[in-house]
Amino acid sequence: QVQLVESGGGLVQAGGSLRLSCAASGLTFSNYCMGWFRQAPGKEREFVAAASWSGASTVYADSVKDRFTISRDNTKNTLYLQMNSLKPEDTAVYFCAATKRYEFSTKSEEYDYWGQGTQVTVSS
Repeated sequence: QVQLVESGGGLVQAGGSLRLSCAASGLTFSNYCMGWFRQAPGKEREFVAAASWSGASTVYADSVKDRFTISRDNTKNTLYLQMNSLKPEDTAVYFCAATKRYEFSTKSEEYDYWGQGTQVTVSS
C-alpha cells in the first residue's frame, strides 16, 4: 500500500540545478522521517540527505553540503531535494526512502520503504 514516487530527474549541465520530488501515499507522511539516497553505476548506494518528521532537522552528506537542500511539505505528502551547483559526480539514480524511526538515519538499512528512483545525469 505504501508507495513513494520520485520525479524531477533529468539531464543537466554542470553548474545547473534540479529539484527532485518524492510523492508519498499509503502512509501517514508526517510520522516518517525521510531520506534521499543515490547510487551510481558500479558504486554502492550512498546517503545524500535526511529530514525529521517536520523537516526542521536535516543532515547532509559532506559531498552535497551547501549545494543540496532537503525539505518536506507534510500537507502535500511530498519530500523535495533541491540540487544546485551540480557536478558530474552527482550523476546517479536518486531514491527517496521513509523510516518509522523517531530520528532520521543515514543508513539505508534503517529505512522501511523506497521509491523506484529517478535518474540524474550531470554533463561536463
